[in-house]
Order: sequence, then C-alpha cells, then structure tokens
Amino acid sequence: MSNGGSRVAVNFAKRIVIKVGTSTLTYDNGKMNLGSIDKLCRSISDLMNRGKEVLLVSSGAIGVGIGYLGLTKRPESTREKQAIASVGQCELMNAYTRSFAEYSYRCGQILLTKDGITDKLTRANVTNTIETLLEMGIIPVINENDSVSTTEIMHNGTFGDNDTLSADVACLTNSDLLIILSDVDGLYDSNPKDNPDAVRISYIEEVTEDMLDFTSGKGSWLGTGGMITKITAMDKVTKNGINGVIANGSDAQVLEKILDQDDVGTFFAAR
Repeated sequence: MSNGGSRVAVNFAKRIVIKVGTSTLTYDNGKMNLGSIDKLCRSISDLMNRGKEVLLVSSGAIGVGIGYLGLTKRPESTREKQAIASVGQCELMNAYTRSFAEYSYRCGQILLTKDGITDKLTRANVTNTIETLLEMGIIPVINENDSVSTTEIMHNGTFGDNDTLSADVACLTNSDLLIILSDVDGLYDSNPKDNPDAVRISYIEEVTEDMLDFTSGKGSWLGTGGMITKITAMDKVTKNGINGVIANGSDAQVLEKILDQDDVGTFFAAR
C-alpha cells in the first residue's frame, strides 16, 4: 500500500488512544503548561464532536507534582516519587477537568497497575469501566498508578513507561489508532538533537530491530520514556492490527492534521 493510501486509514479510525508525555504538559521548570493542556483538550473535544471515541493516556503526575511543590530536581527515592505522584495526579486531573468543561465534555480518571491488564478479572472490570465511560461520552484519562505501582510491591510489576501503557490500552480496548505525542516531530534517520541534517521518516511499513539502534536516547529529566519505548509501543499495536502515529505534541493542530491525513509525524502501518 502506498504511503498516502495508508495514512487515509486514520480518517476512518473510530476509537483513538492518545498518549501525551510530561514534556508536552509541563515547562522545563516543572510548572504545568496550561496553554498546551487547554489546546490538547480542545483538539480532543473537536475529535469527539466528529464522532470519535477518545481515550487519553497521560503522563505527568510526578512531573506536575515536582512543579507544584516547587522542587528543583526529580526525587530519587521510591517513597518520595509516590508521594509527589499523588499530589501531581490531583493537579493534573483538575487541569483536565477544567479544560474539558470549557468545551462541554467531562473526563474520568482511571489509574492502572500491571494487574489491571494481566489479571483476567481485573482486566474485565477495567474494560467494563472504560466502555461505560465511552458510552456516556466521557473521556477516560488513564495513567499508571504511580502512588502504589512499584517493582517492590508484590503484584505483576509496572508498565515501566506510559508509552507501553498506551499500547496495552489500545490493544485492550480494540482501538483503531494510537497517537503518541512527543517533543519531537516523529522518527528520524538519526537523532535530530545531535544531527541538524537528520531527516524525518514519514512512513514505516514494519518496525525492525535496526530502528532501535538510533532511538536509545532518554527523554527529558521530568519524563522517563525515550524514542525506543515509543517504537516498541508502535511495534506492539501494529502487530495487533492498530495503526499508529508519533508526532510533536507542541503543535496545537497536530491531532487535526493527523486525522486530515496531513504529512506530519511518522505513520506506522498496521499489519
């Protein structure tokens, strides 16, 4: 299938998972980027007006907590991270609730641990909750339960990052499209932060091991994911018949451009 023909598929996506990273939601000092949050909520509301079903996987609990509490660096101990996440999650949901309300939409919070995906009974309960929210026209805002989800706690472990979580959610909910919003314009043939001549790759037919060679750089100090986790997430969803896009979340119109089949970001074709 041609590059352009594959991108047309996004316009027919009914159920869309959108993952937004900490770098899109906060400034470098950790304070919330309220303008960016409002633009995101406006774009999601417009997609809802188009008749789409949207699930938002949102990072940022710890990052927002850092800014809200006036900390100058990311905490190192697990207990501090958990405490700060509980504060940041409240602030983050308050911001989403206010912004969505401006466009006559409501949102509901879902905090997951790995058990929510791997345990049969819990998975059914999570799925029922998400389906009910969507049926009611409410936008599920999903995050890992950072206040309790650690490798030290005796359960099935953590997702590790919200790129992985967004892929799991897309597969769990039989979504049609996963959009990961990042601080870069998509996948490049080399690291654009190091190489000014790096070229954006518009279309990926299949994720290969070679792609991981130049995507191992870490994200911002407030976030935990890098490009490698995004490529891995795309590999998972495309193998499950779900299209994917990695694009720059700082572009206020990026979601509209993706759904209008503009050549933005990197498109990953479902297999």
